[in-house]
Amino acid sequence: MRGYLGIDTSNYTTSCAICRAGKVVQQKRLLPVPQGQVGLRQSDAVFSHVKALGELMEQLRRDDNGPIDAIGVSCRPRDLEGSYMPCFCAGEMAARTAAAAMGVPLYRFSHQAGHIAAALYGAGRIDLVNRSFVAFHLSGGTTESVWVRSLLSADMPLLSGSSDLNAGQVIDRVGHLLGLPFPAGPSLDALAQNSQQRYRVRIKFHEGGPCLSGVENQCAAMLQKGAPHADIARYALDAILSALIGMIDRAREATHCDTMLFAGGVMSNSIIRPEIERYCGGIFAPRDYSCDNAAGIAVLTALQREEPFG
Repeated sequence: MRGYLGIDTSNYTTSCAICRAGKVVQQKRLLPVPQGQVGLRQSDAVFSHVKALGELMEQLRRDDNGPIDAIGVSCRPRDLEGSYMPCFCAGEMAARTAAAAMGVPLYRFSHQAGHIAAALYGAGRIDLVNRSFVAFHLSGGTTESVWVRSLLSADMPLLSGSSDLNAGQVIDRVGHLLGLPFPAGPSLDALAQNSQQRYRVRIKFHEGGPCLSGVENQCAAMLQKGAPHADIARYALDAILSALIGMIDRAREATHCDTMLFAGGVMSNSIIRPEIERYCGGIFAPRDYSCDNAAGIAVLTALQREEPFG
């Protein structure tokens, strides 16, 4: 059976995956962040990827030691001209080296396209790869909606994008204010579950994109006034939810499309996801395929080679 290797070295996670016969196995590891810091410098992220990728690849090949027919890698954050982040150079270097040594084709994708493909795979909706839909990608590095007209050819015009902070950055910064470990997503989610408050937050939009920096400022003001930590966590998540609903409304108006996919680590939140499901339905992936992963890159590589799914 043909096998397709995918590599992704994001600013949060080192990961590698193999897609074979429509099934994916993967190995991934969060990058280590020193206590008290919110995120990593790119130089530190690259160094962490270099240290982790070889070990993860060895573990992956113990899980699947079959032949590899093509390699895919994420080499840029998004499918936009000038999109660049040094951490992806670590994965691209490894993928180029392996492809040259093995004499197999190399395919380059964006991290965002990988997220979308992973969400489709995790939700059992690979059939959408040749259809039009709207994809929302909310993470530490991106808060965007794109109109996916062709995933394989990266025809994904931008509909809406954050004009300042990304949703995942807000979560991590508010988590830092509250003394939570980085990345703060799971801890902030659990903390917000203890709040009895429900906040209707009005988010401003600038040039079609939500402005989220005010959320961090409001949470800092709440903390200074002695608000319970659980209520601050809930406010932050309700604010992100409000921003996302605004993005959904704008996407519907622009595309008249009701097929919507939600990807990125923020979309695995146990408060945000159920509210969005009630609001518009939507397609969601399991958590392993929502957070950063190489599974989508492996799937995209298989699709480029016209590997059948289903």
